[in-house]
Amino acid sequence: MSQDSNLREEKNKIRDIMRNRRDSLTPEEKKTKGEAICKHFFTLINPGQTVMGFSSKDIEVNTAPILQRLLDEGYDLVVPIIVKEDYSLRLSYLRDLSHLVPSTFNVPEPIGNEIPVPEGAVDVVMLPMLGFDRRGGRLGYGSGYYDRFLEKNPDVIKIALAFACQEADELPLEDNDVMMDYIVTEDDVIKTGKQE
Repeated sequence: MSQDSNLREEKNKIRDIMRNRRDSLTPEEKKTKGEAICKHFFTLINPGQTVMGFSSKDIEVNTAPILQRLLDEGYDLVVPIIVKEDYSLRLSYLRDLSHLVPSTFNVPEPIGNEIPVPEGAVDVVMLPMLGFDRRGGRLGYGSGYYDRFLEKNPDVIKIALAFACQEADELPLEDNDVMMDYIVTEDDVIKTGKQE
């Protein structure tokens, strides 16, 4: 077995563990922990920044309160639209959460209300993930949508959201895995080695 397939297998095992940990949280726990994550997130951004958020699925940290607060506070809010054909993300401004409708992989997207975003407009990216480590390693869902976006936009501030139970001692990382600047859990904000 090649080193690549060993690494993939190892990542998939960790994905299963993290998925089970996350899914064992009760709806009440997710709600309380999600509220704390929302508070922590807002300590990391500044007015005037364009923030790319994501619309969460039920199993993830609920981002609806974060997205609504970004809109209420006048931030330019951007959300990704999944393009399955080339595993990329197309960006759209979001003006109202009611514009989000379940779309690809059942992820809520502003289909029918797209407002294209110019290249390089995003300052901060909020990312979903299945697992993380304190170095800033992020274990995504395995399709590489965000990795491709981050490769093309290396200067954005990368803030990943997860529950504390999704922490790993050390993730197996590949050369193309992009490290996060901050990881936000209900317990704290983890600043990675990239921070001043």
